[in-house]
Amino acid sequence: MAKWGQGDPRWIVEEREDGTNVNNWHWTERDATSWSKGKLRELLVGITVENEAGHCEVSELKQVEGEASCSSRKGKLIFFYEWNIKLGWKGTLKESGVKHKGLIEIPNLSEENEVDDTEVNVSKKKGDGDILKDLMKTAGTAKVREALGDYLKALKTEFTTGMILPTKALSTQELTVKRKPSENTLQLVQKFSKAPAVLEAEKGGKFQMFDGNITGEYIELLKNSKIIMKWRCRNWPEEHYATVALNFVPTLGQTELQLDCKGVPVCKEENMKFCWQKQHFEEIKGLLQLPTLNG
Repeated sequence: MAKWGQGDPRWIVEEREDGTNVNNWHWTERDATSWSKGKLRELLVGITVENEAGHCEVSELKQVEGEASCSSRKGKLIFFYEWNIKLGWKGTLKESGVKHKGLIEIPNLSEENEVDDTEVNVSKKKGDGDILKDLMKTAGTAKVREALGDYLKALKTEFTTGMILPTKALSTQELTVKRKPSENTLQLVQKFSKAPAVLEAEKGGKFQMFDGNITGEYIELLKNSKIIMKWRCRNWPEEHYATVALNFVPTLGQTELQLDCKGVPVCKEENMKFCWQKQHFEEIKGLLQLPTLNG
């Protein structure tokens, strides 16, 4: 245990007059209930489905009971949500023009179940029109589940903006290495990582290294000049990516590789530096017998 005053500065909040939770390192919680009700209304009301027999639409959000929240602890986001939702739907038979109404009930949308397994019950008022009910039970239910999935994505991205703060850039000077540009990239990656790799070297292409512990996407590829990537470690908060820029600077008889990395969760900073310096550059240096790492 660290002595008083010598611990990680992210833990030391007692000495601040305002008692600020530095970098959200301690447990923080944000109530997502009100936001969720608005988002569910936005995504669910207006859903339409149609076939040769008729047309149906989710016309109103009759009831949304429950709660949702997001907690942050040491840079990790934890989500809780539990909803009981009732929707009104209406439909019209094309041939006769007769209109029908009914309900869609979602009794338990929660983190305990996958969206595809979430119960969605469709009912209709008495009378004819079962063909419209069947349309809502098939195509309508599929669209409702899709909208619920969009809500969960928004909860974990849009709503949580600012909960992992601040992020920092790793210094370019600390992570600069020189190598001769003669080795095939995929072969080099697999050799220094000692694991299979997937590299789709094109804009929008995905990559995967270290047995899936590192994943991302190429944002920009400029031949012999620059690579910009979305980059994440498996243990980071879901959907959180850093932006990594690799700049290739020609020097006499060699190429200097400069790294600029932004958006790393503060609590993962040291691990990220270790990852690049020890697991990437020093491994590559040893593999190719390169000069000493700068910095």
